[in-house]
Amino acid sequence: MANLLLIRKKIKSVRNTRKITKAMQLVAASKMRVFQKKAIHARMYSQELLNILRLNLADIKDTILTKTRKNGKKLFILYSSDKGLCGPLNSRMIKGLFNSKVWNELSVHERLLITVGKKSYDYANYNKINVEKHFKGLKEDMTPVDALAIIDEIMAYWKTEDVKEIIMVAPHYKSPLVFYPMLKTYLPFSEDMIHRHIAAEEIAEGKTDEDRTFRKEEFMLYEPSKEEFKESLIQQIIQTLFTQAFFELKAAEYSSRMIAMQSATDAADDMVDKLTLSLNKARQAIITQEIAEIVGGSAALN
Repeated sequence: MANLLLIRKKIKSVRNTRKITKAMQLVAASKMRVFQKKAIHARMYSQELLNILRLNLADIKDTILTKTRKNGKKLFILYSSDKGLCGPLNSRMIKGLFNSKVWNELSVHERLLITVGKKSYDYANYNKINVEKHFKGLKEDMTPVDALAIIDEIMAYWKTEDVKEIIMVAPHYKSPLVFYPMLKTYLPFSEDMIHRHIAAEEIAEGKTDEDRTFRKEEFMLYEPSKEEFKESLIQQIIQTLFTQAFFELKAAEYSSRMIAMQSATDAADDMVDKLTLSLNKARQAIITQEIAEIVGGSAALN
């Protein structure tokens, strides 16, 4: 009898857990669809801006954002989620950076790390990797103003001229089942950086070298003036690349969480079925034993 009570208690506990995982799955699916749209739109917008920048690159070669530096450190911006229960997302992002050639070929004094998200910071802190700055708890409905406050802190490193390159480590979102951890140059702007950025997006989408197309030089009319246009363009690209990475991270996070919670819900269903079968077997064994005792007692009286 005690065994039956224990099995019933386990079944109730698993069913309660299943309710939680099912609710988390539905919430993640809803948020995934929102960030899918945001990530795709931000990617299309950033690619269009990069194409425009490429056409005007010759006019901004003397600015601080396009100046190539031979000396200095490389600054890495590693994106991760603040929360867990999102499958392999964080481990893939972390491995994508710390197992990469560009990270390992640098000495400790030649690289800097900024983390966006609690999980990447926790990993770096646990492994005694120095973190220059840490951002967590970012608003999911991030606005350009919110992004600008963080970008200003990142840009401060570039303006000191102690950094020769800024590299973003963020997921490229393709579908709920597929995302790629990618290292993309954030600064400085250059022809090679633009081509590599656009090519990286296309490679992640499964396109070949022959499929890559870049807009040819064309006549452009500037309004209100060319100088104001260039300043606005650069500012928009800096903001858009940052928010694009954030939205793609969120799309990958909620996709991974949806799949993880779906697997947990399915596992709970399987466990309930097995426990129910064990419960029925235990009840049948008790009933059989009671029948045998009744029959045995009746025979003894006769």
